[in-house]
Amino acid sequence: MLLAMRRVAIIGVGITKFGEHWEKGLRDLALEAGIKALEDAKISGEKIDAGYVGNMASGSLAGQEHLGALLGDYLGLNPIPITRVEAACASGGVALLQAYLAVASGMHDIVVVGGVEKMTDLSTEQVTAILGGAGDQEWELFHGATFPALYALMARAYMNKFKAREEDLARVAVKNHKHASLVPYAQFPKPITIETVMNSKYIASPLKVFDSSPITDGASALVLAPLEIAESYTNKVVEIKAIEQASDTIALHDRSSLVEINSTKVASKKAYKKAGLSPKSIDVAEVHDCFTIAELLAIEDLGFFKKGEGFKAVGEGKTTFGGDIVINTSGGLKAAGHPVGATGIKQAYEITLQLRGEAGKRQVKNAQIGLTHNVGGSGATAVVGIYERVS
Repeated sequence: MLLAMRRVAIIGVGITKFGEHWEKGLRDLALEAGIKALEDAKISGEKIDAGYVGNMASGSLAGQEHLGALLGDYLGLNPIPITRVEAACASGGVALLQAYLAVASGMHDIVVVGGVEKMTDLSTEQVTAILGGAGDQEWELFHGATFPALYALMARAYMNKFKAREEDLARVAVKNHKHASLVPYAQFPKPITIETVMNSKYIASPLKVFDSSPITDGASALVLAPLEIAESYTNKVVEIKAIEQASDTIALHDRSSLVEINSTKVASKKAYKKAGLSPKSIDVAEVHDCFTIAELLAIEDLGFFKKGEGFKAVGEGKTTFGGDIVINTSGGLKAAGHPVGATGIKQAYEITLQLRGEAGKRQVKNAQIGLTHNVGGSGATAVVGIYERVS
């Protein structure tokens, strides 16, 4: 029997600068984002009923497990339950889903949800190997197929089928870096040119250094509450209209297609149905662009553009300010940075700012409805959220 679910709102947001934080550890970053979110909600820790934290690999990357207990301790939230959630690069998105369900179900009223990753203390080779565990370790990583290689296979298949070129991928990076130049928390807030992307080194042909998201430290956090009490905390209420998760095979070679991510398609269809909306309803979206090809697949699988036409839409300016839908106002993973456990929460942070009208120079005019899209691995997990400004 289905129970009546409460409507859920975001009442507070917080984020750190994304980048290389040599002077800060994992707990410092999480603490900074969490305190900012509580301050934004004008709420004290004593009001929090529960917490969730998205994190992929703190044990391997920072030598720290048991994050729920650690953050409960250092955020002064004991003795409430704090739960760590892991779903590769979708850890933040799945943590947000769990926090949403906790409030919607009536189990808890005020819930804090964050994401954090400390990645830059290890070498690129070490981090790449650790991230590779988000795929099929036995049949992919063991044989040398890291994520650059897997997404390169997807890029090559897309290019062959739809006659896209490497320059078309490069335009995604150029657009996202231009957006990031307006973002205070972005790791790389600098415009680049197509030549910059094309002249960068291949990491797995056809993908180059500038087709790829960076290794990043950072954290982000949100405070959720039932919609009926949200206005007692903020006069700019953003409702989570829907948030849905779907899965696919963990190994890329077991999928029916290399040019679509079925988990994205399934999760988005469920989210649109639950929200009573369509792709045309979305004003602004944060999509998972761990590589430039990932953004092209996302904007097609989410229904914004027909399959095989995403690269043309980017080239025609349809995914930036003044276009059909503004994609990745934050700069995306590509330019804002990708602290993997924090990314799904950062996406909701950015959409909340947009719907509140607080995004500054990157504000999308009259933004009312936004979407987030967070992917784990090469698409084995996808989480899609839809948000609306209600006051």
